[in-house]
Amino acid sequence: MKTKMNLLTIIGARPQFIKAATVSRIIQQRADITEILVHTGQHYDNNMSEVFFQQMDIPQPDYHLEIGSGSHGYQTGKMLEAIESVLLKEKPDWVLVYGDTNSTLAGALAAVKLHTPVAHVEAGLRSFNRKMPEEINRVLTDHAADLLFPPTQTAVDNLHNEGIDKNKIDLVGDVMYDAALYYSVKAEQQSKILQQLQLTAKNYILATIHRAENTDNPARLKAIFDGLEQIAEQIPVILPLHPRTKEALKRHQQTCKKLQLIEPVGYLDMVMLEKQAKLITTDSGGVQKEAYFHQIPCVTLRDDTEWGELLKLGANVLSSPTEMVEVVLSNLDKVVDGDVGLYGDGEAALRVVEGIVKI
Repeated sequence: MKTKMNLLTIIGARPQFIKAATVSRIIQQRADITEILVHTGQHYDNNMSEVFFQQMDIPQPDYHLEIGSGSHGYQTGKMLEAIESVLLKEKPDWVLVYGDTNSTLAGALAAVKLHTPVAHVEAGLRSFNRKMPEEINRVLTDHAADLLFPPTQTAVDNLHNEGIDKNKIDLVGDVMYDAALYYSVKAEQQSKILQQLQLTAKNYILATIHRAENTDNPARLKAIFDGLEQIAEQIPVILPLHPRTKEALKRHQQTCKKLQLIEPVGYLDMVMLEKQAKLITTDSGGVQKEAYFHQIPCVTLRDDTEWGELLKLGANVLSSPTEMVEVVLSNLDKVVDGDVGLYGDGEAALRVVEGIVKI
């Protein structure tokens, strides 16, 4: 008689490494689950991948598919084919996917076509902008999955509004909040990033730009980096440079003379940069939340966001690239209330594992 569950986890991008670290840590404490870890290779640069496994004590992947970059169709198709081969070999009891990347959708599709149950962590998020590839990935994954783990009541409501069976939905909280709580002390103890960059706490802005809507649109890219240059005349701006953004800046010959551009950093260094920033400006979904976790004001350089509750709270504001200078400077001294409890109590990963085992 089979006594252990085989749970196959699919990850591929930096935000998923952070989320998976919290859940994998819980799984390692149990004798009734064997986790098979599959890394699609969506993020393959050492600073975007390997360093996370090292710093966050994530088990090394059992499979590294090494798909790499490419167009959405090419990348998703290659992942679908490769993941299917792994599933046919391993025959897991469940497939666990995270977030809204091409790795997420490919994993969900490969599993459901083989009649393998799928659990989706961070289900129910909606920006209501179907032009975003992430939005398509979220919606399709949610409707394919057998078990949905939304992080917030807003996400639960979104799933209800789309007619998803309430028995599939389990409100657990946000696993990224788990990570923020767990790794914050470790970051304080181990990170030397502020000293290395000669930064003074609360005297710089942290910026991250990577979404295609900003990097692949020359006008938006120019407006954002021209705006950051203006802001840097008043307060230092630190920007860990995503490979996609680096290529776009080079392609469009965009100058960044006043910005402090650095290579992508590991999670612990990123936590320290976030915690000690005066303000964060970003187009990342995860960084918006991390700003709130650390009670740092955030300006999001997008037309919409999947984290609407942060807008309602006032912890985050949206800005167009052309208005960002005024918006950023006017929010520098904002006080963020991080005690509202929007994202649970730090036990989301435990609830995810218990939810799958219970089913």
